[in-house]
Amino acid sequence: MSGKAIFAAAALAAATIAAPAHAQLVRAQDPQSVVRALQDGGYSAQLGVDGVGDPKVTSSVSGTTFQVFFYNCTNHKDCATVQFHSGYHLATAPTLDVINEWNRSQRFGRGFLDRVNDPTLEMDVDLDDGGLSPALIIDNIEFWTSILSRFEKHIGFRK
Repeated sequence: MSGKAIFAAAALAAATIAAPAHAQLVRAQDPQSVVRALQDGGYSAQLGVDGVGDPKVTSSVSGTTFQVFFYNCTNHKDCATVQFHSGYHLATAPTLDVINEWNRSQRFGRGFLDRVNDPTLEMDVDLDDGGLSPALIIDNIEFWTSILSRFEKHIGFRK
């Protein structure tokens, strides 16, 4: 077999191997892929829509419900990014100093007080331009749940 034929066969084999991997990427354009990634990571996941008609996934960890909102959508599909979101209703809201301390000391997971002074935590993930591998999205999900637990302790929701 000539060198060109071997190169062509190797290129064809590489393209064939790469195709199934690309199909498994988690992409915001395919909300069901986000559901599958959560489920593959051992989390519950239910696909629905948010208040404006864009996709939304609801999940939970350790008794805390969280949502995955889809953003930069075209006609409520073909989205580019997602945002992990969890909000809390506490009898006594944490002070703005407590929230600011969280944001000063934590690189990931933006905390804030919403319009009615309830603490909220969000983390954005860019799934545009090809998406993320299943392993990397699971890593992001596990990172989110770790941040969620620390935030809940920080605001006094859990001990």
